Amino acid sequence: MTTTDLQADHMKLEDTRVTRRYFGKFAKITGYLTKVAATMEAEGRFSRTDIEALARYLVGLNWTFTALSHKYHFSGRFAHAGSLTFDRRESGFPVYQELLEMANDALQAERHLASQPSAEALKDQMVRVILSEQEIPTKLQYALSQRLYYEELLRGDQFWARNDPQAVWIENKGDRRLFQVHWAVYDSQVNLPTIYLMDLEDTGRTGLPKDERRWPEVQAHLMAQSVAHLKLLTIAKGFDEDFGDLHPVRLRRFHIGPMYSHAFTRQTGPLREVLEAAKAPVGEDWALVWTEEELVSDRVEHVKSGWFGTVERQIFALDPFEGGGTETGASRMERSLIMPERPYQALAERNPPGFRDVRKFVVSDSGRVLSYR
Repeated sequence: MTTTDLQADHMKLEDTRVTRRYFGKFAKITGYLTKVAATMEAEGRFSRTDIEALARYLVGLNWTFTALSHKYHFSGRFAHAGSLTFDRRESGFPVYQELLEMANDALQAERHLASQPSAEALKDQMVRVILSEQEIPTKLQYALSQRLYYEELLRGDQFWARNDPQAVWIENKGDRRLFQVHWAVYDSQVNLPTIYLMDLEDTGRTGLPKDERRWPEVQAHLMAQSVAHLKLLTIAKGFDEDFGDLHPVRLRRFHIGPMYSHAFTRQTGPLREVLEAAKAPVGEDWALVWTEEELVSDRVEHVKSGWFGTVERQIFALDPFEGGGTETGASRMERSLIMPERPYQALAERNPPGFRDVRKFVVSDSGRVLSYR
């Protein structure tokens, strides 16, 4: 992609009002995500282990947007406030570079906070400026926004550009231990948060998280393979071949986004037309795509290893309705749409081709989540 293409796809939010609207929209969206996940759990689609892993990243995404909203709270009003860059053509989310900068800021958060007045001291100074000089204390307001930004980073638990694998023990099956390994990345190619859940059987002598040899190798391997263009089949087969005593029986990948918004994004297609027709009020002119890919093991084969040994190899089930699964590299793929009521009504009225079988989650400020096919 050329520099010109990137400039066309990426946009800086340099107006205070527009920046705050953008973050206000995402504050709602990220708040709804955990409710949608809870709805899926109630339907039996997710286990308690699944939902705990997913919630960790979805809540972390909320904290990421909270931190960035403090960082850019005065964009357009103060010369050095900076401006958020987001991908308006593909994802609707901040660009990957924003998360890299945030991670770097987090490393220095304690030092920044130590050199700044406390929030209470800054507020006291603001009051004195307003009363004595009768003017808006913009510089002090900006200083407070930056302090809140670093305080948020110091609290931690944000969704980072890389969220390294963690292993959760599920149960023992004879001499096998069943673990769920979960990790997440902010994919630099598509500027979207992506969450991975892998269920694996461990036949090693030491449980995977306590194995000082295998666990670092597993973490490095999985992070290196966590890119959007790789099929789940490629990731799972590579893992299966590299680790003879770890057997991936299920792998899932969740793409959070793109986010479509009539006010902010420039994607093409029927969903953009639906949002335009909806004429939804501020804060409700959006739709978020949630995509789940799943690959499951169908059976096990034993193949020769060395002179006398054999190892297990997983044979994965592929979607029979998608060209034998060769196109998707998955056993199943399902897309859902999360949207407020007004855009959903416009979608139902227009009923564009390709959306009839997409799951729709309709959300409201009351916290209610309704599910439609």
